[in-house]
Amino acid sequence: MNTVYVVGTCDTKGSELRYLRDLIREAGCDAVLVDVSVSEFHKEAADVDAQPSEVARFHPTSPKPEELKDRGKAVAAMSEALVEFIRSRTDVDGIIGAGGTGGTALIAPAMRALPIGVPKVLVSTVASGNVAPYVGPTDISMMYSVTDVSGLNRISRVVLANAAHSVAGMVLNKVSVADDERPAIGLTMFGVTTPCVQAVTGALEADFDCLVFHATGTGGQSFEKLADSGLLIGGIDVSTTEVCDYLVGGVFPCTADRFGAFARTRLPYVGSCGALDMVNFGAMDTVPSQFRSRRLHVHNPQVTLMRTTREECNRIGEWIGERLNLCQGPVRFLIPELGVSAIDAPGRPFHDPEADSALFAALERTVRRSDKRQLIRVPLHINDPEFAELLVTNFKEALREH
Repeated sequence: MNTVYVVGTCDTKGSELRYLRDLIREAGCDAVLVDVSVSEFHKEAADVDAQPSEVARFHPTSPKPEELKDRGKAVAAMSEALVEFIRSRTDVDGIIGAGGTGGTALIAPAMRALPIGVPKVLVSTVASGNVAPYVGPTDISMMYSVTDVSGLNRISRVVLANAAHSVAGMVLNKVSVADDERPAIGLTMFGVTTPCVQAVTGALEADFDCLVFHATGTGGQSFEKLADSGLLIGGIDVSTTEVCDYLVGGVFPCTADRFGAFARTRLPYVGSCGALDMVNFGAMDTVPSQFRSRRLHVHNPQVTLMRTTREECNRIGEWIGERLNLCQGPVRFLIPELGVSAIDAPGRPFHDPEADSALFAALERTVRRSDKRQLIRVPLHINDPEFAELLVTNFKEALREH
């Protein structure tokens, strides 16, 4: 039986959660109702499949009762327990939840803990805002509830029914990837490194399933989550630009764990300096005041780029170098001496050989080179066809070493 877990706080959302459960069952799936209520006055209901007390037992450290009198702490503790509870289940074919700010924050981490591809639908009052903290690098589908998740009415019935039928439809109509025998590899791309990445995928796609991730902060996290999940056999990290936003303060930052998946898994890694010449902001009027006098370039009406300085490039190179030193698997990091993006070339807006030189020198100074960890400088631009060929050659060599 295809099983969908229906998760929420039955003390305040009981009618909505049972409505979801019943619709999912009518659609042809089994449904497991999981109650994650944290109210000390909540009475457990007989028709709930997993009671709050059962879920709470999965908390890693079992908080003391007095610590849970604060609602915020209680929600955080139940969220941690729910992650472990869901991880312990072997029959989660899909998951759906519904809630306001508290319920969304409680349920989302458990959804993120599930593998990519397991259907995840979260009906939320905050789904029309910034959902990055809830979705992260995963494939959670968030649906705006329109009205509050507070009882059934002519609007909530329709929205919740759509959500129930969507998760049931995903579970009942799984797409099999078993027919694709090619191993998967991950690549990172930015608009200004597109020619390079397209040339690499063109050279490899006959033998590998090439998964390209847009280097917008979350894209890099998704790239590494798949590596951590054992779904990739290696990575070609052309566009490490998210590091610039992380260190300087742009809108597409990586996290402190960038490159961490390859350190943990020792998977073959080939990287480069793609778009390390830029920090990203929104429309021009959103650029912070301290950066208004810097070299700026309007990429499109919604994206403004700022050229990284010599000092910033030095920091970026050192940071990347230290992270690469943690990687014990086969590592090849290629430096394109003639430019790191489409607009870092003679006559282009971000051409700055001195800044690039500072970046390259910092990498050379920081990376501890060995037979497995190599830093390779070449007199090419990142978008030259020959550079893409070198990436392909080095990736194949790294695979043979693994």
